[in-house]
Amino acid sequence: MLDAIDRRIINELQGGVPLSHAPYAECAARLGLSEDELLARLGALLKSGALTRFGPLFNVDRMGGRFCLCAMAVPEARWDEVVAAVNAFAEVAHNYRREHALNMWFVLAVETPHGIAAARAAIARATGLEVHLFPKLREFFIDFRVSA
Repeated sequence: MLDAIDRRIINELQGGVPLSHAPYAECAARLGLSEDELLARLGALLKSGALTRFGPLFNVDRMGGRFCLCAMAVPEARWDEVVAAVNAFAEVAHNYRREHALNMWFVLAVETPHGIAAARAAIARATGLEVHLFPKLREFFIDFRVSA
């Protein structure tokens, strides 16, 4: 369970971490904590699974690249083989299994707008399976806050 300090940390750090020589010390000071306590609590939140990731989010579109959600229908007998083939591509940001006809879902992250088509074609060639693209139509920003 999250205590009041953990909740304050989660809420505070969603607003951004300063770009400085001592970003954790600055965040800790704003929270009334020591830098060591903040780092220990972040580590504990990650270890417990309360946080699954702590790091920056980049706007890949503004940097000239693209993200695209993709899915494939992978025969069960080929699952491990196809996972290895798909994950071998540097453009695959993450890959996960779903209970659905399209049972493999992954995100392509590429440096240029044209990179999606090239990566899709390469993965299709490597696996012999169709890669379905689900490009972003609209972007939503969700500000998740936990109550104290």
